Amino acid sequence: MKDHLSALVQKANLGDREALEQVLLKIKDLVYNLSLKMLLFPEDAKDATQEILIKVVTHLSTFNHKSQFKTWVYRIATNYLLNHKGKRSKEFAMPFKDYTDLIDLGHSNEVRYTKNEGELSLLEEEVKVSCTQGLLLCLNEIDRMVYILTDILGFNGVEGSEILGISSENYRQKLSRSRAKVRSFLNNKCGLVNPENPCRCTKKIDFLIDQKIVNPKDLRFAHFSDRSIDLVGRIDDLEKSVAIYRSTPNFPAPEELLEEIKTTLKIN
Repeated sequence: MKDHLSALVQKANLGDREALEQVLLKIKDLVYNLSLKMLLFPEDAKDATQEILIKVVTHLSTFNHKSQFKTWVYRIATNYLLNHKGKRSKEFAMPFKDYTDLIDLGHSNEVRYTKNEGELSLLEEEVKVSCTQGLLLCLNEIDRMVYILTDILGFNGVEGSEILGISSENYRQKLSRSRAKVRSFLNNKCGLVNPENPCRCTKKIDFLIDQKIVNPKDLRFAHFSDRSIDLVGRIDDLEKSVAIYRSTPNFPAPEELLEEIKTTLKIN
């Protein structure tokens, strides 16, 4: 894969438009998923992904093939995302204490919205992904990115520090701080992580619909997820707070994204 992608980059830099399109096809989903984890809202993630991919294309000739191409792409993506505030993301971000208050509100033992098992299954999944991904916005941008790179995407400290351009020691400190905050919150509040906690995804459905945080007619995540909520308990080699995130599958970038980029860059 590495050699094939590197060869495509070389061809693209020589003016091969088809090779350039193949490069974009191979990286668009990884850029979109990183953007989605940082920004939570698909509309923000789509806009960020488009800007990042345009930067990749316009700076492609500077790639020197000394590192993996995807690592180089992640560097461009992380640099952009650390300086980008999505409109919806900025409005929703809040301190951990405020998020705790939000979690404690509106528990109901019976779902009013629907009794249909299929709908309930989708809504429960939507709440799980929305809630746990939304929690990441309580971290500041750099700590959030460090947590995403290592505990969600699986990069080790050396790789993560290289992507972010910071020292390994600095990276380890930020990772330790982020892990402690996320772990503490989930252990104290999330029923998936600690069965003794009262909060359950089903209990939050009506409240989040009432607050317009979840739109049952326009689900952001559940249609792309194979009930990741059921996978958390099966991931035995990871602590639950990490399993919460790694159980969530990658999401495909919007189909129209590539065409919009090609139009912007006049790639035919």
